[in-house]
Amino acid sequence: MIRSVHLYLYFILTLLLYMFVIFVNAVVIAIIYVDRNLHEPMYLILCGLLANEIYGSTGLLPCLMAQILSDTHEISVFYCYIQIFCIHTYAGIEYAVLTVMAYDRYVCICKPLHYNVIITKRKIQQAIVAVWIYIFVEVGVLLSFTIRLKLCGNIINRVTCDNHLVAKLSCSFDTAVSHIHDLLFGLVFTVAVPTGFISFTYIKILAVCLNSSKETKQKAVSTCTPHLVSLLNFSFGCFYELITQRFDMTFNYPRRPRCSNGILRNVLVALKVQRKWYLAAQSQAQKVLTTVRVHCPT
Repeated sequence: MIRSVHLYLYFILTLLLYMFVIFVNAVVIAIIYVDRNLHEPMYLILCGLLANEIYGSTGLLPCLMAQILSDTHEISVFYCYIQIFCIHTYAGIEYAVLTVMAYDRYVCICKPLHYNVIITKRKIQQAIVAVWIYIFVEVGVLLSFTIRLKLCGNIINRVTCDNHLVAKLSCSFDTAVSHIHDLLFGLVFTVAVPTGFISFTYIKILAVCLNSSKETKQKAVSTCTPHLVSLLNFSFGCFYELITQRFDMTFNYPRRPRCSNGILRNVLVALKVQRKWYLAAQSQAQKVLTTVRVHCPT
């Protein structure tokens, strides 16, 4: 009886979190859309991040709520692959859009006189659309290798499905291609390349600030801090996920930070609250759902 009450409590908290995420991000997007003064490249990038937050939350939280109320914690193979696709595309798009934002900040601070020529609304729109298309195709190719594998197991010791964990359930001999592509996409193209480029932009920004006036330094700090906080938050969360998936960690996870963002000064506080709610919900869900069983049709 007590366990049942706890399950409903966790379900309500997760539902409130999901509604909060949708409401906050949708309101900010609507404000930017209505106010023509905000139709600037930086705010278009922000809209790309907020839309991705809605997409990622929708790909994760509804399934998590269904698992909380389920007695068997089963998920069909089809929906497991759908969840893998949503989570991987969410992470890839988040990193790519943060990279675009880093380049925007680099041009704004290091090449202010050429900013309006290099960074335009049309170019930003094209970049965001290109990012979504590229990531969707990339993850689609990754998933195509995993779908062809024959599964000999059906238990994943996680709350969510993941490509690496599903591939480990396979008894096929051709898993090497899936693992290599997963490694290249998960670590090299999604993390290493964007991180390297972002580090380059911040080194350039730091070099400019060291030889600039106090006013320029303050402007750079106020401009880059929201982006840097979001990047570090997202990077540590994804790094934690990658490590815990690929190494056997049998201890109880105190929390499983997935990826949230906090961009722009007037939105940062609200999204920090979103992240705290998210971590709390996943921490409680981890206590209830220690495994997910993949239901394979015979």
